[in-house]
Amino acid sequence: MTRPLSLAALLPRPALMLARGMALLLVGWLLLAPLARAEGVSLSHFSTERAEDGLLLSFSTRFELPKPVEEALSKGVPIYFQAEVSVFRNRWYWRDLRVAKQTRNWRLSYQPLTHQYRVSTGGLNQNFETLSEAVAAVRGASQWRLAEARELEDDGRYYLEFSYKLDTSQLPRPMQIGLGAPQGWALSVERNQGLNADFSLKTQP
Repeated sequence: MTRPLSLAALLPRPALMLARGMALLLVGWLLLAPLARAEGVSLSHFSTERAEDGLLLSFSTRFELPKPVEEALSKGVPIYFQAEVSVFRNRWYWRDLRVAKQTRNWRLSYQPLTHQYRVSTGGLNQNFETLSEAVAAVRGASQWRLAEARELEDDGRYYLEFSYKLDTSQLPRPMQIGLGAPQGWALSVERNQGLNADFSLKTQP
């Protein structure tokens, strides 16, 4: 009985090697793709709930400040963190509708005269004795209101686009030149998350 020819038998050896190489690259890209969405930051907590006043998000992150960031901070350069969330509603007949978009910023600075660290966000200021305490204050938010109750419909067709990062765009202009992962300033994480009908998080596959 004649066996069907395999792909390896049909392709010339150089073409076969190229095909195998491309397959390995594709597999590697698929394995690394999820990692590309997080640079030095992981989400240790992420939850949503629907309350009387709207959709609320609580999250916390886990990361350590790289040495170059600590050095800049100790020299009096304030650093900034930013969380951004968009709430979308799926629409089969048109592009998805963005129901709400919220941004929260944290400013972390060192006060040489008092030897304290200050965290500023939303017009509020807090002073901390140690850097670890100050960094803990910028790692997340609790019951952050993303959308008003009147903006939400009970059809279970919503999802979130979330990002959290060390915002280098707010650094002094000379410091922005050449910033990147090799210099240790890349800290970020992103997450796209579907919501259930009760606005809790859908289980990730």
